Amino acid sequence: MQGKTMTMPDMNLLAALDVLLAEQSVAGAANQLSLSTSAMSRTLARLRLITGDQLLVRAGRKMVLTPYAESIKERTRHAVFEALNILQPNIQAVDLPTLERTFTIRANDGFIETFAAKLITHMTKHAPQVRLRFMPKQQKSSEALREGKIDLEIGVLKNMGPEIRIKALFYDHFVGVVRKGHPLNQCKQVTIQQYCQFSHIIASRRGDFSGPVDEMLKAQGVARHIAATVPSFPAALEVARNSDLIALVPASFLFNESLNSGESGLWGFELPVQTNDITISMMWHPRLQLDSAHIWLREQVDKVCREAMEKRWF
Repeated sequence: MQGKTMTMPDMNLLAALDVLLAEQSVAGAANQLSLSTSAMSRTLARLRLITGDQLLVRAGRKMVLTPYAESIKERTRHAVFEALNILQPNIQAVDLPTLERTFTIRANDGFIETFAAKLITHMTKHAPQVRLRFMPKQQKSSEALREGKIDLEIGVLKNMGPEIRIKALFYDHFVGVVRKGHPLNQCKQVTIQQYCQFSHIIASRRGDFSGPVDEMLKAQGVARHIAATVPSFPAALEVARNSDLIALVPASFLFNESLNSGESGLWGFELPVQTNDITISMMWHPRLQLDSAHIWLREQVDKVCREAMEKRWF
């Protein structure tokens, strides 16, 4: 009896599926694969038809994975990596116990204070001879990535160039923070009137005295008084800790359990106005795309951020 001809699926769909599951965004996946959003939407439609599952579904302003998509996320990632190993033999599995490598990561003070300790602990547990060098984020430029001065850039994407690879780590938003014992510390939900009753401290490297929050307040017919600006978010928190000023910082600063437990002397709350989410991403140069040690580094950064998001206060 003549055997049946096996129809082979388009293996490019596997790579596209991996990016879609990682980005959880059609636009983000399109950017990662250098495709148009419409082309990525058609690819998602094909994947839905083949798998018989929606994979990504709308949940408010973002998209989330279906239970089936969650169950195959890690398998898909490993399958793509194994395929690359077969088709590009220069990619060798990294031997973590003997790996000697110094990775240079450029990030702002907030990311370092929130995630560095967890990342260092996690990485040295598996690769004790690996070292991390954190560099200050003085300017947003892809020059250091192109010249190999840094291995990974972490922050908000802005004019990094079309060739730079990017992966979203988490979505952030601004919150208010006051000292423990501040009058607002007793409020279950801070109103616009209460928010504008006190003076504010904000972080701005350029020394600006207004931002998105002020635009939203203006639309409501109110304004807040900004008493001072400082160069960084950690500095804004220190000022708030020792005054009645309200600090404005990304919610990721509250991922640390001690901040809202009272140990830090600070208390965070949701703003009475809504601002756009901030996408925090990691970026790297294409030359490191298939470097096995760098792939492992990216996986660890992604894992630490995801675990922090699962335990976040906001």
